[in-house]
Parts: sequence; C-alpha cells; structure tokens
Amino acid sequence: MSTSSDTRNQVIQAYPDHPTYNCSNCSAVIALQDEAITKLFQGRDGRGFLMHSAVNLKLGNREDRSLITGVHTVADVFCLGCNERMGWYYHKASDFSQKYKEGKYLLEREKLVKENAWQLEAS
Repeated sequence: MSTSSDTRNQVIQAYPDHPTYNCSNCSAVIALQDEAITKLFQGRDGRGFLMHSAVNLKLGNREDRSLITGVHTVADVFCLGCNERMGWYYHKASDFSQKYKEGKYLLEREKLVKENAWQLEAS
C-alpha cells in the first residue's frame, strides 16, 4: 500500500467525550486511552504503547523485523490525516511467548498527544 496518497478526507472523528490519544502532528484521533495494554514498550523512536486497537491509521508493507523480543512480522502504520509514521502493527510473532502481540499496535509515545475530553461544568 502506498503511504504517499492523500487520505486526509478519510479521517473519522471517533470517540466524542472520551479520553483519546491523538496524532501530535495533525490531531487526528488515533486510539482510546482505555485501549492501552502497557506503556512500557520500546518503539523505534523511544517509548511506545501497546494498544488493543487504533483508528485513522493505514498499514504500510508487511515485513519481518528483528525487534528486542525476537523476529516479528509487522507493518508500519501511518496517520491518515498527515501520513506521519505512528508505529507499527503486529501481524505475527515467531516466538510463542510473544503471540499476545499479534493483532495489536505499537504506537510511538512521541507521536501522540493525550486528549482528556475535559468538560467544564455549567455555572
């Protein structure tokens, strides 16, 4: 899949009134904060969050990548709003102890901003 095509019109506005992680570059919603499994993963550019699910992402090419925990079949994921590389998607783990990552997303902490859906009380 080409990552250079213009996909800005495909961005969905998901999860109104829920705390989310958004793209730090264009503010597109990427995931619910509740979808975080752990915040202790290592990404390519620093800390990463392992997430159950994510939205407004497009998959790059599938490839075998040697990571800290072994070889995994992954695909980089890119923001639909601005094409920023946000992390990767785990397709397959070669080691049985790493199978829990399959179907999950590793999102780079430095590419995300927390949106806490603050609501001011009416006075």
